[in-house]
Amino acid sequence: MLQQTQVATVISYYRRFLDRFPTLEALAAADEQEVLALWQGLGYYRRAQHLHAAACVIVADHASRVPDTAAALARLPGVGRYTAGAVASIAFDQPAPILDGNVARVLARVYAIAEPIDATATRTQLWQLAGELVPRRNAGQFNQALMELGALCCLPRNPQCTRCPLRAECRAHRDDRVHELPRRSPRREPVNVTHHVAIIERSRGRSRVYVFMPRPASGLWSNMWQFPTLELAADARAPRPADLLDWVREQTGLTCRLAATLDAFTHQTTHRTIRVRASHLHITAGRLRPRVGQWRKLDNLADLPLPNPHRRLVDAIQRMK
Repeated sequence: MLQQTQVATVISYYRRFLDRFPTLEALAAADEQEVLALWQGLGYYRRAQHLHAAACVIVADHASRVPDTAAALARLPGVGRYTAGAVASIAFDQPAPILDGNVARVLARVYAIAEPIDATATRTQLWQLAGELVPRRNAGQFNQALMELGALCCLPRNPQCTRCPLRAECRAHRDDRVHELPRRSPRREPVNVTHHVAIIERSRGRSRVYVFMPRPASGLWSNMWQFPTLELAADARAPRPADLLDWVREQTGLTCRLAATLDAFTHQTTHRTIRVRASHLHITAGRLRPRVGQWRKLDNLADLPLPNPHRRLVDAIQRMK
């Protein structure tokens, strides 16, 4: 949970997650949809899917015991070299190196590495250095000390060199290059896309239900649920209302009319800038095709994991009532 997410945000999710899944067996026995539902709001949902898959492997193949070597840990779903090294060294005192952003910054400055630290050759060099430095005993304490040094002292901006225990050995400090290191490759610009969302409502008396559909098993927000969504490149021609209604009928079997257009908003992910345009539709004819999706009341979505933009749309519709 702490990968890509701040501690203050994680705490309540962590406690709720452990209350529901106190053991590896409980997590492995759960349905992935429930795991995703408890995770929603934290983002980077592949982490939750990998965590669930790893628990299943540990229970099935390791007698419910977490492997104690970096090599075995790295074979678990979603466990990369950094996570494997961190767990092996901190939990089992194995002499396994780690390399996160903080450690990479410390090493790049101490050894005055001028090449971009996100380049493949540089990452290989940094991993080699980390492996040479990690001690045979107390590896966990050493690795945590390196991470803390980067987090509290060797900061990206305004590093605290005067109180750094490695100042005498730091080549970047010696050469007055601390503020120019480490370097990174130019960032790739996010892809611009537009999501045209169809919020389809069916009313029976005072009861209102809405169509939700599952997302594909791979890619963005995989295996989560959403309002029917037409995804287009940002420079594609926006569908006319009639085009959107035709698309809805083709996808769902439902004939609808446009009730309202919601305010557009932008949602940012690591690799995409998503412009969300939502239309509130009322059903006039037809039946939802089997296995396409399901009707849900907006106050009955606890078991459906929704991406953040669709949770925002749920809130918007509820405010319109």
